[in-house]
Amino acid sequence: MNRKVATITLNPAYDLVGVCPQVKCGEVNQVQSVGLHAAGKGINVAKVLRDLGVDVTVGGFLGKDNQDGFQLLFRDFGIANRFQVVPGRTRINVKLTEGNGIVTDFNFSGFEVTPACWEHFASNSLSWLGQFDMVAVCGSLPAGVKDDAFSDWMICLRAQCPCIIFDSSCEAFVAGLKAAPWLVKPNRRELEIWAGRPLPILRDLVAAAQALRQQGIAHVVISLGADGGVWVSESGSWIAKPPPCEVVSTVGAGDSMVGALIYGLLMRQSREHILRLATAVSALSVSQINVGVTDRQQLASVMALIDLKPFNQKQEEA
Repeated sequence: MNRKVATITLNPAYDLVGVCPQVKCGEVNQVQSVGLHAAGKGINVAKVLRDLGVDVTVGGFLGKDNQDGFQLLFRDFGIANRFQVVPGRTRINVKLTEGNGIVTDFNFSGFEVTPACWEHFASNSLSWLGQFDMVAVCGSLPAGVKDDAFSDWMICLRAQCPCIIFDSSCEAFVAGLKAAPWLVKPNRRELEIWAGRPLPILRDLVAAAQALRQQGIAHVVISLGADGGVWVSESGSWIAKPPPCEVVSTVGAGDSMVGALIYGLLMRQSREHILRLATAVSALSVSQINVGVTDRQQLASVMALIDLKPFNQKQEEA
């Protein structure tokens, strides 16, 4: 494949993933460790893309003091590394999955990006990102990076690379939207926070997605966990729902969806096929301890079981 993809993760993390029957506050909890992974939204996206056979370059910030796990990951996966190393440590996120499937996150703080480090990243990254056909900007902002500075960088990036895939939340999501990315992928909660109201049924979600599109965003894909995903664009809205899956960890499920979306778009597949693929990859990700596509035959089997249909305004259930 000759088309080039880059992912940007400004605030990566080591994900310490564990399973606990029930989290009891104020008490000692015995946790079964599932794994410690060098991760971050854009890095997870890159791993999925590599498993699907796409060459990908990654960039963002890494803490100097504990970068080895990331460097090893990039080497093992054959991922081109353009990360900028800054003083300090990359954060650790603890993610506990309870027996009922609920995931509780403890996101610790990490390095702080100085204004000088940000200016270097902004100018340097724009010097090489323009060569890529698609750029995925994913995740939160690290300490020290201001929303306005991020918006300005996104606007400059948008001018160089029309196909920006954007996946973030809260203030970073609002800041990035000022650049009118080509495709955004919020989950239900992120979309509710942006809309400032609950979005309990599918019609509400589609309406909020249409409001995003009025800001110049061509495609809005909403990830809905076990309920699948919704794709809203100028040509209409489609809903995809996966079959029931055994849940080991939901960590990285949304990132897996983004990776599969990018792959399908690169392959110029139909929107219906891409949504089916992305929903299947996301569904499979919850049944494993780490992000990635390890079994193409199993993926094809799950794709065949995806319930895919156009959205009808009369539908009332999400």
